[in-house]
Amino acid sequence: MSLDTPQRLVVDALLDDPETRIIVCCGAGGVGKTTTAAALGVRAAERGRKVVVLTIDPARRLAQSMGIDSLDNTPCRVDGVDGDGGELHAMMLDMKRTFDEIVEAHADRERARAILANPFYQSLSAGFAGTQEYMAMEKLGQLRAKDDWDLIVVDTPPSRSALDFLDAPKRLGSFLDGKFIRVLMAPAKVGGRAGMKFLNVGMSMMTGTLSKLMGASLLKDVQTFVAAMDTMFGGFRTRADATFRLLQAPGTAFLVVAAPEPDALREAAYFVERLAAEKMPLAGLVLNRVHGSDARQLSAERALAAAENLEEGGIVDQESGKAGLRDAADDGSPAVDDVEDVEDAEGTEGAGGTAGPGDADAITAGLLRLHAERMQVIAREQRTRDRFTSLHPEVAVAEVAALPGDVHDLAGLRAIGERLAAGAPAGA
Repeated sequence: MSLDTPQRLVVDALLDDPETRIIVCCGAGGVGKTTTAAALGVRAAERGRKVVVLTIDPARRLAQSMGIDSLDNTPCRVDGVDGDGGELHAMMLDMKRTFDEIVEAHADRERARAILANPFYQSLSAGFAGTQEYMAMEKLGQLRAKDDWDLIVVDTPPSRSALDFLDAPKRLGSFLDGKFIRVLMAPAKVGGRAGMKFLNVGMSMMTGTLSKLMGASLLKDVQTFVAAMDTMFGGFRTRADATFRLLQAPGTAFLVVAAPEPDALREAAYFVERLAAEKMPLAGLVLNRVHGSDARQLSAERALAAAENLEEGGIVDQESGKAGLRDAADDGSPAVDDVEDVEDAEGTEGAGGTAGPGDADAITAGLLRLHAERMQVIAREQRTRDRFTSLHPEVAVAEVAALPGDVHDLAGLRAIGERLAAGAPAGA
């Protein structure tokens, strides 16, 4: 154990607490957020809770691991999850469909049809910077408002610039409330020919510049979109603010997911600091793919020394190899030549392919070197984790032992869930 051993994150207590209604898994890309979210969902459902897992991962690994052909914007029941009254549903965010649902819910049929057919809206809903993160928050708000599930587990989008999931609603809201949109809204507010006359007289220079930058056709699409969306702009900001407050509420728990690598834990430290600044409730850190060993008493140095001794033809823990056997002859023990005769007699079977003593030494030396490498990896991961712990001693940690292969089914997700609950790798 290290002097900087952190407090342990008790995952089952978090999952079993009826006050926990939302768990948000956040972190950099490639650290196992999707797998962690899915494993939490499976474990919570099998412990009796009605759970929905919302993923934003386009790789569809979640669907495959749960035995589902595909996921869409509607929660889908996962078969094969056995719990005491628990259920597991899963869904993958379709940001365009979510945007469409907002339009259809907050505009009359004719206006909604015009908005959905607008080319600028189609581009905005499919690929505008921050739209995915904003729609993830919208979908979370919708799921929580329905109150159909005991627990919502959110797999946030992979992000390099920490917590775009939190920043995007503000950015999109600022865009929709910004000066650019208000300028484009001005003709619609004045109305008809008067509006066009106002635009031509009052802002002809700006419009000409915009037309050159955007093209006259695109500018017209934007103005049409703004006019149709005018009554909805305030709603985007209102809902984003409501979801933001929901994320700060006591029923929400953030889990920062990382790997035991310097870059990943630096990113995790930034996430922890940002969550604290935003007053978001942090449950702890999930440290994935941690290596352990049940033979930690054999250090890397001793293993390497033993391997070198074997490879040099010596006997482990003796100064020389067969010299020790020659010396033994003085005590009435078999001489070296006699031992070699015995080895040759036993080795006659080796002519048919049975490994001799030299082969066994080579295999043993190789295994010792593999163990030494493993212990070096463990030590490096320990130092990296200790640096994080020294900076954030208040953060509870669950270390998830690395699996020998990829997770591709419910059994693999259960195995990850068991490791999450254990909180430490083998031999730690």
